[in-house]
Amino acid sequence: MLKIDRLALEDARILIEGATKKSHDMGIPMCIAVADEAGNLVAFDRMNGGKISSISIAIDKAFTAAAARNPTHVYNQLCQPGQPTFGIHVTNNGHFCIIGGGLPVRLNGVVVGGVGVSSGTALQDVEVAEAALRYFYEATGLKE
Repeated sequence: MLKIDRLALEDARILIEGATKKSHDMGIPMCIAVADEAGNLVAFDRMNGGKISSISIAIDKAFTAAAARNPTHVYNQLCQPGQPTFGIHVTNNGHFCIIGGGLPVRLNGVVVGGVGVSSGTALQDVEVAEAALRYFYEATGLKE
């Protein structure tokens, strides 16, 4: 038997709250998704004014960060022609995202989920996702 740690709905709501606070501070309404360790959606929020086109992007970022256990932006350079993971962005029925803004959520070094943010630039999305993680660890007292 395997024991698997995963994010609970309450955890996902804390991550969304942290992302929302940072988004408000930046003045950029975001779409925010949280996935479990397998990349399955746990919670989603589209702030008023969040781009409609960013709904699926945020969900795909959360999926990729959790399932691949890496930030989404690391794949941007790695999937270029001639690079080791060229073509990875078209795997998983097109849900693998290589745009910055998806980060894995870790508990004691083990990936337990992912957060995905979209509606700003890739750098703004990363900034909001990082803020969500900081807020989560501070609010829960858990260790990355």
